[in-house]
Amino acid sequence: MIRILTVIVQQASFPISVSRSRTRRWCAAAVLLVGMLPLLGGCAGSTPEPAPVPPARYAAAARLVPPDRVFSLSDGAAMPARVWPAHGREQALVLALHGFNDSRDAWEYSAPALAGQGVTLVAPDIRGFGGAPMRGGWAGTPRLLADVREEVALLRQEYPGVPLYLMGESMGGAVLMLLMSMPDAPDVAGTILLAPAVWNLGVGADIPLDILATLFPHSLVSGRELPVHVVASDNPAALIRLYYNPLTLRQTRLEALRGLVLLMRKAARAAPHLRGPVLCLYGDRDQLVPPQAMAQVWRTLPPGTRLDLVTGGHHLLLRDLRGALALRDIASWISQPGQFVPSGGDVASAVWLAQGSGQSGPGRYAPAWFLPARLDGVVPP
Repeated sequence: MIRILTVIVQQASFPISVSRSRTRRWCAAAVLLVGMLPLLGGCAGSTPEPAPVPPARYAAAARLVPPDRVFSLSDGAAMPARVWPAHGREQALVLALHGFNDSRDAWEYSAPALAGQGVTLVAPDIRGFGGAPMRGGWAGTPRLLADVREEVALLRQEYPGVPLYLMGESMGGAVLMLLMSMPDAPDVAGTILLAPAVWNLGVGADIPLDILATLFPHSLVSGRELPVHVVASDNPAALIRLYYNPLTLRQTRLEALRGLVLLMRKAARAAPHLRGPVLCLYGDRDQLVPPQAMAQVWRTLPPGTRLDLVTGGHHLLLRDLRGALALRDIASWISQPGQFVPSGGDVASAVWLAQGSGQSGPGRYAPAWFLPARLDGVVPP
């Protein structure tokens, strides 16, 4: 099977006549997917591995926190969510969407601090992830967008008169970019994007993945064998929690991987059409969303979009040891949108773009969808 798939990837990845830049993109896709072939041979089944059992000193990281509420959607789906209510008078309401293979627990480190500043944060599991329906599968972009629309409508009814913001990390940010680029985008007070998953690999670069996902949609890959070291955050406690959390997905179906790649491409193309106030944060040490991909998107965002480059920030910005910097910027933008952010990230982003940052070659970047499995290297036995 491996030989057959290798031939398919090679034939799909090298057209007779393409530009040099396109050839590089196709080659990158081919290398990535050829690297995935041993994974397919080793775990071609559709039954996920059981969640790892932590050593006693990390037992708390494996806790399952029950949802505070459940969104009942029009198709009968029940979306569990966690809620961190504002302390005192409610200044704002945030609907927060997590990243790929993550869950509603993604906001454990940041939500309490926002609550202390009068912000209520509601974090549902996205369909296909956490404790939501279709766990491990891919619901499709239209369904994901419809889910957010319904959750927004429900929150408006429950919190009348409270300014509603949308916030998305990585994949969640990509979903919000598509939603807020549509002509009938919901009327919200603002959209906060945390290292949104934007990566346009170019025309045809996803053909090999499309072939594999068509042939083996339920095959599971983890990325453990990829020779790439990833630093998603400099906070070991946050990474350990993410790894042992029973809601985290540690393996990825090829159909879900294909869905994510398509979502990332659509989000990158949607950037010029975003509606309403937008704050986009990105860390200059992000190893999951390439700087050239983010720089390209930043240059196409509508005038007035607030850009915030977090110095020393990794992909999981709000879970970094210095995550309070990004949090202060978010809280400041909500309360005083016309002011410079406290960290100086808006000035830093202008300098970063002016210096041509992000225009270098592709470098080595780990696929974001493999993040949870790659974390076993940072968790002490």
